[in-house]
Amino acid sequence: MTDGDVSRLLTVSRSTVRGAVVVTAQGEVDLTSAPQLEVVLDEVVRDSSVPIVDLSGVSFLGSVGLSVLLAAAQKADPRRLRVVVSSPQVSRPITVTGLDKVLELFDTLDAALAQP
Repeated sequence: MTDGDVSRLLTVSRSTVRGAVVVTAQGEVDLTSAPQLEVVLDEVVRDSSVPIVDLSGVSFLGSVGLSVLLAAAQKADPRRLRVVVSSPQVSRPITVTGLDKVLELFDTLDAALAQP
């Protein structure tokens, strides 16, 4: 697999919405693509007081992706990392592993942005 193939699996972007920094991921977060998400999350968690990860466009979240979210949550502490999940393919691994206890989960980006 080439780097071009990885970029087709996952796209990660960063934007500022209503004062919050939002990392939006679309595609599959697996062993080969998770580092893309990790690089952006590291920057955002370090530099933002309100980091939000929008995974509503993610169709697969593997164990490495879960590890990336856990590491970002630990770096954000004491702030809670806000994560938007809208599909069972993403929410199920998060809840089964207990990661929902350290992340703040939301159904929509608007709901995550509305949180004080």
